[in-house]
Parts: sequence; structure tokens; C-alpha cells
Amino acid sequence: MLSKKINELLNRQIELEGTSSNVYLAMASWAELNGYEGCSAFLYKHSDEERMHMLKLFKFVNERGGKAVVPVIKNVKHDYKDIPEIFEHLLKHELKVTEEINSLVDTTLKEKDYTTHNFLQWYVSEQIEEERLARTLLDKLKLIGNDKGGLYLFDRDIVNAGAPEKGK
Repeated sequence: MLSKKINELLNRQIELEGTSSNVYLAMASWAELNGYEGCSAFLYKHSDEERMHMLKLFKFVNERGGKAVVPVIKNVKHDYKDIPEIFEHLLKHELKVTEEINSLVDTTLKEKDYTTHNFLQWYVSEQIEEERLARTLLDKLKLIGNDKGGLYLFDRDIVNAGAPEKGK
């Protein structure tokens, strides 16, 4: 059974994961409307993944005798000046998510809720990957600079970014 405190914190994480899904959705829409089909596809896919992260938490809370709450959709940024701004915002957002997950993990240890602590380790690992991917993409955009040909290739190739390699 989840404690009231852990239940509240998990619901806050559910809200953050839902917000993440909406942040990526807004970015995907901007990219789509501005001709970046690859970036748009990448961001739509990540919006779906964030929603799945939210649902995984949602189900866990209910299975553990808590009460998951459907998050209120918050207003998110919809306008960006360019693709680098999107990925800078994306990295900042992922760093915030990591901070929140780490805080939640810390609380589960203090509360001696080892079941929730164990469950959250998947999110800890996931955040390492999310941050790595965001940094890698930003590094590529910095290399490209203002080269429109490079940005074209980035947009074309990003569809496969973050996809698991075959055989792994």
C-alpha cells in the first residue's frame, strides 16, 4: 500500500510525464508546420513515449492501492524560433524531469518504500538515455550551425535517432 505522501508524489510525476507528452506534441506541431518532417516524426514519437511513461506510473499507483489522478493539461510553449531552440528546450525539460525523479527516488528511500524505489529504477535509467539523446542532438545542431544543407540532413536523419540498434 502506498503512503499518502508517496501517492501524492507519484501523482505529481504523472502530471510531469503528461506535461512532457504535451511539450513534445507542441514541438512536433511546430516542426510539422515549419517543414521539418523528420523532426516532427521524432517529436510525435517521443510525445507518445512520454504518455506511455505516464500510463505506466498511473497503473502502478492504482495497483499498489493508491489513487492515480488524471493530470490537468497545462499550457505549454507552442512557438519556437528554430530547431536548435526546440532541442535546447527539450534538454532543459529532460533535466527537470531527471531532477524530479531523483527527488522521488530519494523520498522512497527515506520512507522505506522499496517496492516503489525498485519500480522507479526504470525511470532513472530512462532519463540517462533521454538526456544523452538530447545532448547528442544538440551537439549535432551546434556542428551544423547555420548550414541549411546540414539542417536538411539532420531533419532527414533524426527519424532514426534514439531507435535501438539491431541486435541489442
